Amino acid sequence: MQKIEHLGIAVKDLAISIPLFEKLLNSECYKTETVESENVNTAFFKKGETKIELLESTDPHGVIAKFIERKGEGLHHIAFDVADIKAEMKRLQGEGFVLLNEEPKAGADNKLVCFLHPKGTNGVLIELCEQIKKA
Repeated sequence: MQKIEHLGIAVKDLAISIPLFEKLLNSECYKTETVESENVNTAFFKKGETKIELLESTDPHGVIAKFIERKGEGLHHIAFDVADIKAEMKRLQGEGFVLLNEEPKAGADNKLVCFLHPKGTNGVLIELCEQIKKA
């Protein structure tokens, strides 16, 4: 793992949360995106080298909606930048971590992603991210 890529924060409503984070960070949202495979709308902020991703569920039965129902709005995951996601997935499996997906999948912000089960990471959902290289 090279660095923290972003912090993911579950929110009920991007229309409310985007202006709040723009004021909080004194920085405009630079990108919004829908990730159909995850049933989320996302909004990204950058402050220095730090990125924050807000996640709003597009499905009342989706993962983010269920997370908010159980825990309320707040920190959902920490994402780490990796150079080779498949190699990192293999390494982490070898160390005993449980992957939530067997193959990397397309995520927001032009990334391939994989999640680690939080039961093996002290309750913290970990996301691995590899920048998709342009051909």
